[in-house]
Amino acid sequence: MPTERLEARICELAGHLTAATCRFLLLVADFDERKGWAAWEMPSCAAWLSWKCQIAPGTAREQVRTARALADLPVIRGEFAAARLSYAKVRALTRIAAPETEGDLAEMATPMTAGQLERFVRAHRRVTSAEDGQARKERKLTWGWAGDHVLTFRGLLPPDDAAVLLQALRAARNDVEHPHDQDDRARDDEADLGGQKPPPVRREHAEDLADALVEICAAYLRGKIVSADNADVYQVIIHAGSEAITAEDDVSAETSANPAPAPLPVTHPAYALRCHFEDGGAVSPAALRLIGCNATVSTMLHDLAGNVLDVGRRTRKPSAALRRAVRERDGCRCRFPGCESRRTDAHHILYWSNGGETKLSNLISLCKAHHRIVHDKDIIIASSGGGFTFHTAEGIPIVSSPGLTSPVGDISQCHHAAVTTSTIISPNSGGRLDLNMAIWVALANARVRAERRQAQQQTQTQAA
Repeated sequence: MPTERLEARICELAGHLTAATCRFLLLVADFDERKGWAAWEMPSCAAWLSWKCQIAPGTAREQVRTARALADLPVIRGEFAAARLSYAKVRALTRIAAPETEGDLAEMATPMTAGQLERFVRAHRRVTSAEDGQARKERKLTWGWAGDHVLTFRGLLPPDDAAVLLQALRAARNDVEHPHDQDDRARDDEADLGGQKPPPVRREHAEDLADALVEICAAYLRGKIVSADNADVYQVIIHAGSEAITAEDDVSAETSANPAPAPLPVTHPAYALRCHFEDGGAVSPAALRLIGCNATVSTMLHDLAGNVLDVGRRTRKPSAALRRAVRERDGCRCRFPGCESRRTDAHHILYWSNGGETKLSNLISLCKAHHRIVHDKDIIIASSGGGFTFHTAEGIPIVSSPGLTSPVGDISQCHHAAVTTSTIISPNSGGRLDLNMAIWVALANARVRAERRQAQQQTQTQAA
């Protein structure tokens, strides 16, 4: 093949890949909206995409974010589907584009290279978010119950206190050994707009930060328990009856599999389905089984009058040595198929409440998300010669690395774009980027549109 033909073929295939990628992301967005990933007990669409399509986790998260953004950006979506805007450009544009600005931004992005557009987007975000970092004068933290079981927080902190909080949250996530400013590598290449330094680009995930906050609070309580004369005042105590601990599903006193010969009233401390925090909040049996994997258990025996007859010895969670052995065997990773999380719990394969022993062969490493899923969805875990196998409650196997389906036909059959050798090549691309001028034009266009809308509204009001 002549070199010129080889070059043309590469450019043509790049166009086909771009159009097919658009089609791929639109299908991902539809799948995400239907929550099809939940059927595989995955915590998110990105986790499913990483597992099922063999994509790196970071790439999968970015693809899902882009796919969601395309739903509200018809102009950019159309250019992407026609292979006139590459995925790299679309990914960058979706960080700043809005329905009222996407047309101008798509037009500005056409002559830019992907690298120039990345610089433009970083500068655009820095300028438009300049007012967001103003310090709050008031310091406060408020909380309240949203519904019966959800606690909400809202806090206002000045930058120095906020930095302490974020550093503690990252430390709880084992995420402090690398810089969190994603623009560090590009600062030398960027124009200095008004002498302002670019703000850090925060990409923390809400679920991770929530888990980190709980871990910080738990660590504080553990520290108090070690040195306290009365450790119970620092513990979160749950009162649970015998049937609540061993129940597989939510049951009532009337439908209990083993009803007591003389049922006790609900208010009796030995009521078999009792399951609540010491201060009164209810706990579901599924949540109780999840907590019971690593909790300290102490038994109490009551008489019919409710008096405590005996307080049994506590049954401890896995020892430090046993937890180290479990982590060593499991490679310090969650063993759920498709998950590589390092932050794990020790889960009893045969539940402790059902007679499962706290030993190496009955323990497995699971991250918090999959630990919860295993309990909530009754995932079946079985030991095998090569490790562990996972099945849904219906018996469907969950494999660690599913194979990709063999493609049918040419890639041109995966989209509807009319691709040629020059489709992906933007006209007038590759010239020098005047970053200050580009930002001024983008913001000026937005200001002109806002002024026009305001004028139209005034005209309509006067006419009315």
